[in-house]
Amino acid sequence: MVERSAIVEQWRSRQDATAVLATLVRVEGSSYRRPGARMYIHSTGSVGAISGGCLEGDVARKAAWTTRNGPAIERYSTLFDEILDETNSLDTREIPYGLGCGGVIDVLLEPAALPETNAMLRALEAAQRGETLYSATVLPASANDSVSFARVIVRQDGSIFFTSSYLSAEAQAHLAQLARIGNEANTISLSLGNEAREIFLEPVQPPQRLIVFGAGDDARPLVNMAHLLGWHVAVADGRPWLAQAARFPEAAQVLALSENAANLEELHLSGRDAVALLTHSFDQDKHLLGKLLPLELRYLGLLGARHRSRLLLTEAAARLGWTPEQCLRRLHAPIGLDLGGDSPEAVALAILSEIQAALHGKNAVSRGMSEEDFYAAPDRAYIPTQCPLDEAPESPDAAQTTH
Repeated sequence: MVERSAIVEQWRSRQDATAVLATLVRVEGSSYRRPGARMYIHSTGSVGAISGGCLEGDVARKAAWTTRNGPAIERYSTLFDEILDETNSLDTREIPYGLGCGGVIDVLLEPAALPETNAMLRALEAAQRGETLYSATVLPASANDSVSFARVIVRQDGSIFFTSSYLSAEAQAHLAQLARIGNEANTISLSLGNEAREIFLEPVQPPQRLIVFGAGDDARPLVNMAHLLGWHVAVADGRPWLAQAARFPEAAQVLALSENAANLEELHLSGRDAVALLTHSFDQDKHLLGKLLPLELRYLGLLGARHRSRLLLTEAAARLGWTPEQCLRRLHAPIGLDLGGDSPEAVALAILSEIQAALHGKNAVSRGMSEEDFYAAPDRAYIPTQCPLDEAPESPDAAQTTH
C-alpha cells in the first residue's frame, strides 16, 4: 500500500508523457513479489518494485523501448538453470537472470499516456480514498489480434468506472463480470471473441484499516509500524487526555470515545477492518467487546492475561446471548504471536505479525526447511550471475566522465 501511494503521488505530481507503468501479472514458481506488484517508471527514476530489487534497473532501462509500439509483456527468469529441461518451452537464454530465486515472472509494461493506463492510475488513486474497484485487463499478444490490449474497471456496485472504447458491448459485459470474481490478482486464460486470450484480474482495494482502541504509550509503536505498512490507522480511547492527535501523528483519525463508547459509529467500522483492544481498562473493553464481536471483523484482538480475557468473554457472551465459544471464535485473546520480548515495540511487532497472518489466511508458522524439505528440493547447478544489487551505484562524477 505504501508502494501504491508513492506511485499515485508521483503520477499526480509529475505529468510525464513518457512514463511507463509496470505490473507483475503472473508468477511461475518462487518470486519475491506476487501478482499486482507495480513500479512506475518516469523520466528521472522510478517508484515501486516488481522484485526484490534485482530486475527493476533493467526493466526501467528498457521500458521506453519495450513499449515503443504499445503495451508489452516481458518475461524474466530467476531460475538457477540457464536452460530449462526439454519438456519446458521457456528458453531462458533470452532472459538471463539466473539469480537463484527459483521462478519466472511476466511483467506488463504499458505507457502512461494510454487511456487504459490512465484509468488504472485513477483507480489506484480512488482506492487510496477508500473505494473498492475490480479490473480485468486483456493482456497484449500478437499484433494481428482483433483486441490486442483492453481494460474494464468496475466499481463495487457493478457500475463501469472505465472501459476501453474499442471493446464490443458483449466483450465489455463479459470482462466486467469476470473482474468481480477475483479475490486476488491473477492471470487466467479464456476465449474472448472466439480468440484465446490471457486476462489479468485484479481487485483494487483500499489500504487495510487498523483501529487501535487504547491510546497509551504501548499503542504508539503499533500505530507507527502499521503506518509503515501503508495501512490507514485510527486510534480511539475513552480518556480524552490520551486520545490526542499530537500523540499519534501517523494516525488518520484519533477519537475520544464518549461514555460506554456511544459515539463508536464515528469510526465507520466495516467487516474489512482489523481491531486491536489495548485499553488496559476492564470497563472500556467490556463495553467495546459487546459492540465489536457482532461485526465479524477481519481481525479482533484483546490485550491482557488469559483470566482477564476469560472474564470479559463470559460477560460479553451473557450480554449477547451467545456461548463463550462463539465469542472466542471471533477473537484473538491474548493478542499477538508468541515472539518473545516485552517492550512496547516487541509487543507491537507480535500484534502486527498476528494481524498480518490473519489477513492473509496464514497459520504463522516458520517457513524454515525440514530435513525432508531439504532433500526434496531440486538438485540443480547454479550458474553464477551477478545480481544488480551487488553492483555499487555509479557516482555522479563518474557518470559525467563517461558520457
